[in-house]
This record gives sequence, C-alpha cells and structure tokens, in this order.
Amino acid sequence: MKLSDKIAAYNLSHPFYTFEFFPPRTDQGFENLIPRISRLSTLNPLAISVTWGAGGSTRDRTIDLAGLTQSDYGIDTVLHLTCTNMVPGMVDDVLRAAKVRGIQNILALRGDPPRGTEHWTPVDSRFTHGIDLVRYIRSSPEFSSHFCIGVAAYPEGHPDHDTDEDGNLNVLKEKIDAGADFIVTQLFYDADPFLEWVDKVRAKGITVPIIPGVMPIQTYSSFLRLIKLCGVKVPPSVMAALEPICHDDQLVKDYGIGLAVDIIRKITSTGKIKGIHFCTLNLEKSVQLVIEKLQWAGGSPITKNKLIAARPMIHAQLATSSDLVIDPTTATNTATNALTFKQTLDPEPGRGELNHAATWDDFPNGRFGDYKSPAFGTQDQWGGTGFCQYKGEWGHPKSTDDLTSLFLRYLHSEVSSSPFSSLPLSSESLTILPHLEQLTKRGWWTVCSQPAVDGAHSTDEVFGWGPRGGYVYQKSFVEFFVEEKDLERIEKKVEAEGRGWVHYFAGNLQGECISNVPSDGRNAVTWGMFPGQEITQTTIIERESFLTWKDEAFSIWAEWASFYPPGSDEGELLNCVRKERWLVSIVHHDYKRPDALWTFLLDGELPL
Repeated sequence: MKLSDKIAAYNLSHPFYTFEFFPPRTDQGFENLIPRISRLSTLNPLAISVTWGAGGSTRDRTIDLAGLTQSDYGIDTVLHLTCTNMVPGMVDDVLRAAKVRGIQNILALRGDPPRGTEHWTPVDSRFTHGIDLVRYIRSSPEFSSHFCIGVAAYPEGHPDHDTDEDGNLNVLKEKIDAGADFIVTQLFYDADPFLEWVDKVRAKGITVPIIPGVMPIQTYSSFLRLIKLCGVKVPPSVMAALEPICHDDQLVKDYGIGLAVDIIRKITSTGKIKGIHFCTLNLEKSVQLVIEKLQWAGGSPITKNKLIAARPMIHAQLATSSDLVIDPTTATNTATNALTFKQTLDPEPGRGELNHAATWDDFPNGRFGDYKSPAFGTQDQWGGTGFCQYKGEWGHPKSTDDLTSLFLRYLHSEVSSSPFSSLPLSSESLTILPHLEQLTKRGWWTVCSQPAVDGAHSTDEVFGWGPRGGYVYQKSFVEFFVEEKDLERIEKKVEAEGRGWVHYFAGNLQGECISNVPSDGRNAVTWGMFPGQEITQTTIIERESFLTWKDEAFSIWAEWASFYPPGSDEGELLNCVRKERWLVSIVHHDYKRPDALWTFLLDGELPL
C-alpha cells in the first residue's frame, strides 16, 4: 500500500512511526536481521524502509531485504534509491524489481557524494539529484501511478551544501512540485529549531506529510562520529548531560532513550507532526523502549491486518539455527532471498546467543563486533572520510615514503584524519603509540589496533565501556598494510616463535586469504564482565569479519586514487598499493602481558 494513502487513513490516537534498516554486510547478519525485524514488527509500524548503498554497493541485499519484508511478510516497505554512481539502466532495473515484489514506496535521494568527484567514472547523466529521480518516475507511464515517492529534507542545512535556508526550502519545494508525496528529514537533537523549520516549510506552500528522522543515542563514541558525519547541531545542554556519563554505556543509552522521548513528545504535541521515522541502525532495544515509554505500541490497524494475512511471522524468540530452512519455491541465485523461517513452538527456549538476539549488541563499541549480528558494521570500522574535505591535509603522495609520512603524521596528530579514520587517534591507541610508530616507520602502515587490557574498570576513561560496576578485557591486535615479502617473513616468525599465542589473517585485493586460524576459529579480543549479566563480547576477529573489512579497506585505496586524474603520479601510486599490498591482522592472546604482541613483532629481525 502507498505510504501517502496509509498516512491519510491513519486514525489512531497517537502518531504513527516507521523503522529504517540497512542491509547487513554478511549473509549471517542478513539472516538474523529478519527475526529482529519480525520482533519490531509486533509494534506495528506504519511501514519500514531499507537503505541503499552508495552507487548500488548493497543493491542486491537491499532489494532482497525489501522483497522479503514486503512480499513474504506483508510489511509495507519503502525502498531507498539514490542517484550516486547509478549506471545507465540501473534505475529502471531497480524500479521494475521493486514493482514485481509489490513495493509501492520509494525514497528518492541524491545519495552520498562520490569521493573524488573531479575524476569519477561516468554515470547516467539523467540522475544527479534526488529531484531527477522524482521527475523520471512521475514521467514514466510504467512507474508513475505505481509508486508513492518520498524525498529527503535537511532542517539544519545540507552537510555538503552552502546554500542558505531559503535556498534549501526552494529546492525542497521543487522536489514536491515534481511529484513527491512525503518528506523524511535528516536526524536532529534540538526540537525548537526543527519546529521553526516546519513552519517555514508550510509557509512555502508545501503540504505533504513531514516525517522527522529520530535516532536514539547508542554510545557516546558513535554519537560523536554521527554528528560529525551528518553535520548535526547539538544543544549545549545535551553535551553537558553526556560528558559526565560518557564512560558508562548503559547511562548513555538510557539518556539517549529519554532524550528521544522528550524530542518526540515536544514535536508531536504541537499537532504539526503526525509521525516519526526511527533510524534503528539495525539495533532493537532503544527504539522499542522509546515507543513503550511514549505508550505508542500498537501502530496502525492497517499494518496489523496485513501481518495477520501474511505468512506466519517468526516467533519472538529464535530457538536454534536449525530453524532456518530454504524455501525451494522462492530460491534464486541470491541465497539470502530464498530464506524463509519456521515458527518455533518451544514455549521456554533456552538461553544462549541466538535466544538473546534482542540484547546481542547492547553496547556496540567493538571495532568488528559479531559478524552474525544484524548490526555488524554500524561502527564504520574504516571511517568513511569525505576525501574532498581532507585533500589538502593529506597532501599529494607520489611515493611510498610519502604514504609512510602521512600515516606517521596521523599518529602524531599532525593531521586530524586519514583515509582510514575520520577521527583523530583515540586515547586508547595513544597508549601504544611508540609501537605503532615503529611499525609504520618500517613501511607497515597501521590502520587499526588496540592494546592489551587485563580487567580495567568499565568506567575507565580510556578503556572502559558498558555499564558501571564491571571489568573489561582486551587482547592486543594490530592491522597494517605490508608488501608480500614482509608478509612471508611474518608468516615464518609466527610459525617459528608464535607457540600458539599468535593468530593472524592476511588478505589481498585478488581475494587470497592466508591464516593460521582454524576454519571455524573465532577470536574474541574484547569482552566485559558486568553485574547480573553474561560475559559480553564486543570485538570478534574471525575469517568472515576480516574478509568483509578487507574488501572495504582495499576499496578505500581505489576511492582515494579516483580523486586524481588517470595517469597521475598519485593515482598510479595508490592503485599500485591497492594491487600489490596485503592487509594483515595479528592478535596476541596473552592479554596479561601488555607488551607481548609488540615484543613479538618488533624485537629482533624477522626471518628472511
């Protein structure tokens, strides 16, 4: 059903709400997101939306997920669609795929700007802004009447544009005049300026529904990354409330829930806003608690009736992995699109990883997390820095010595970011700075690391995470890019001197992966023990997660190279690095010896 029609027919006493999800990076995460969506669907959202990766990077997973939720489970779905890097014909392909699956709602976006826009692979010139998608769909006899179209709005200004507020409002008016049916806004944390913006939107003659985006704060570190990435303005009162509790994840999460409730109550009490769009980050508990505190659970009767008529939803608890079966009647080349789920009949399912999926990622601080989690990857391991913004700061590398210099300057805080991290070096990494410096001077460019920690208090200002009253532990690990000859020397040293204490993964652009970790091995390198809770593992390194991050790491070299003209010294260097270097991840399991990993790597000569 079209979202505009559902909004018009909505007649409950409280505002409606929609949930946003992203396609997980891994097959296991994809499989486990479905029961998470199922549990949240019992709150009866008016619709859910599924995001689209830049340039269609998650195209198949986006369509698969949207198809499952729409056709298999009867939840009206909004499919995000962006212009960025869309090759000719892709827009038509996606719209037809959505139409076949019964999807009637599109959120038309420009998408994140491609890095290196000065020299970028040519795309379909018809689609450069969200309005181009709106106009195209509305002008198409094949698609115009089928789709309800939403567009984005930025109450605090677009992070990539310097246009004044009136100019932004004129752009929004043009998108509505082109045929858009509803508006979803960028998230915000200050209600008063948002309500003033709504009045200005209405003064422009825009009458379609405005659905504000709300994202409950999950952790302090992720909140800081988010507001920097999105250019969100934060009231001083919010920062003042967060700073004293920033090292207690449970208090931060509780505060984030309360703040979201307060914002929502304020903007909906005026009668100007009829619904809320929750950005879930594929997490579960915070959004659920916000809705419960608002006493809104119940959603739309339209949604509820559709759910009853749809296939049986997965039970609130998932008993065992053996409950996953393949439905041969819907099987396609994409395995995840063929998944259906049996209903568990166990009234008292046992405890364990799958049964506690709702609390799986309560404290998503880990650099990797659990690759089976639907939220795996939300912490943006590699930083996702806007290359155009930092071009001058990183210089113009023409040699490997130039690259070594850049990585060292980042370690020494002479530059505030690197292509692999959007933020300065963390206080945790500063404790092992001399070791990282030594590795980088060798030409082993470090991109991720952590020191060993043996039972630090969970509120420790450097190492702490999770609720207060607990203890946290870490094994030391480091990741870096090396030449193949150095990788071979590392392998020999691990074999000769590792004695079972050292595990590593190494991968290259061509898809080769070398490791001494058993095929089913999983190295938990960050964990915590808290009162009244099972042991929590927030950082896990194993083959699946390493390969996922490895692919993203090498894509960053390509994105960086694309900033420079073809044939330039800089572009040739970066592409050569991408093709010839290996990404190596090494863990030392003796967390009681802080210097164990560094002594192993740095003391003495590596074997030839």
